[in-house]
This record gives sequence, C-alpha cells and structure tokens, in this order.
Amino acid sequence: MINLRKLSLAALAATLLFVPSPGTAQDPGACWLRGETTPEAAAERPSPLAVVAITMSGETAQVCYARPSARDREVMGALVPYGEVWRTGANEATQLHLPFDATIGGVQVPAGVYSLYTVPGETEWQFFLSSEYQRWGIPVTDAVRAAEVAQVTRSVAATDDMVETFTISWSSHGEMMGHLVFEWEHTRVELPIHHGAMSH
Repeated sequence: MINLRKLSLAALAATLLFVPSPGTAQDPGACWLRGETTPEAAAERPSPLAVVAITMSGETAQVCYARPSARDREVMGALVPYGEVWRTGANEATQLHLPFDATIGGVQVPAGVYSLYTVPGETEWQFFLSSEYQRWGIPVTDAVRAAEVAQVTRSVAATDDMVETFTISWSSHGEMMGHLVFEWEHTRVELPIHHGAMSH
C-alpha cells in the first residue's frame, strides 16, 4: 500500500506514470536518460517519459519514449513535417531494448538496444533502427545514420478519434508476434514484430 504522505511530488508523478497496465513495463530505470536525469524527473517534463512492454514467447522487450501533446497545434505535416526525420517522440531518442533476435517489418534485427526514428509521410512512414541510442533525440547525425541496422516502410491509416498525446502501444497477435502501434492526432501506423527470425 502506497503511503501518499511520504511521497515527494516527483516520486508521486513517477508512481502514477508507471503504474502497471497492459502494455506498460515497470523498468523505466533501463531507459537511457541524458546526464543526471532520473525517471522521476523525466516524469515531470511537459512531454513525459513512458515505457511500453513487448512480451513474446516469455521474453519482454521495451520501448522508452517521450509523449508530446498536440495542445491545439496541427501535428502531422506541421509540428511533425512530412519528409523530414522525426525522433518519434520528444527529449531523448526513442529507444527499443530488444533482448532477443526479432524480425521487424520483415527485416531481421539482432538482440540489442537501438534508437528508433522515422520519416513520416502523408501515406507512409519510414522507420529506422540505429545502434546509436545514448543520445538526445535530435539532430539525427551522420553517425546515427551510419549505425542503422534496419529500415522499414509502413502505410498510414486513420484513427477513429483524435489522439491528443503521442502514443506508442503494443498489440499482441499471439505468442510469437504483434504490432507496435503509433498514434497521434488522426494518424495510426503499425510496425509488425516477430520473435526470432522468420522462415522464408
């Protein structure tokens, strides 16, 4: 039982942010944060830290990302320009902690930790994974591009309702696969992930 009287404001914010729920991991300490930033401090940012669990075949990967909000701004094609590299969140680079080999969007990716960034378009997004992940999200430098291990293109769909705050979630499609789902404003993009290498 949590004693709210003994919690500092920062600790309370972190506790509320990381309450276990479907698709949410409990290990924000594994997320790389710049300098002496703590998960508690990251929870108080205007674009707070969030962690998404990806569980397949008894193993759990996770995505660490920050969640900007629209706040009455036009997002796609404006705040997030089409055809330009986006950190796919805010603050530090969005990170994929992958403890097992996987097939992501049809591309085999070995176990490791990667930054995930995108080039959004009106009808499709390009996804990139780079082994350079211990960094602020921008700029995406030549060194980051040189360390890419995967590039995937996925089609854009529309959400049913307005999504105010950028959200990444995990949609399981069975024991061995599922989709990472990216939603903001009226845009939805799904990135399929399979546990291990797919047989061809």
